[in-house]
Amino acid sequence: MLGGMRLILKWLLSAAALLCVAYVYGGVEVRSFGAALGAAFVIGLFNVVLRPILVILTLPVTIVTLGLFLFVINALMFWAAAAVLGSGFQVHGFTAALIGSLIYSLLGLVIESALGGLFLQK
Repeated sequence: MLGGMRLILKWLLSAAALLCVAYVYGGVEVRSFGAALGAAFVIGLFNVVLRPILVILTLPVTIVTLGLFLFVINALMFWAAAAVLGSGFQVHGFTAALIGSLIYSLLGLVIESALGGLFLQK
């Protein structure tokens, strides 16, 4: 019960984080909260399904770059979500995807920290 509520709350907060990214950075556009919900869902889905595969396939490059290549993978997931969703969520180029994904990841850390404190297991 609490796990489902936590997941829904994280999804809603992630959508709000995407709206925040679009507000503070012009390279990312989100047209509505509904578009942000869809984008947060697709980004989350890509991070669960595609990201682990890409991390394994690019492990040698990631090791050589001391982990910095993971930022590129995050940007690709962000950019791919925009390509799949179309006009409601747009990212204007790879640099915008990189900066947008960095901001989104930082906000995601804040969300995870807040939810961790809110849903402490006793």
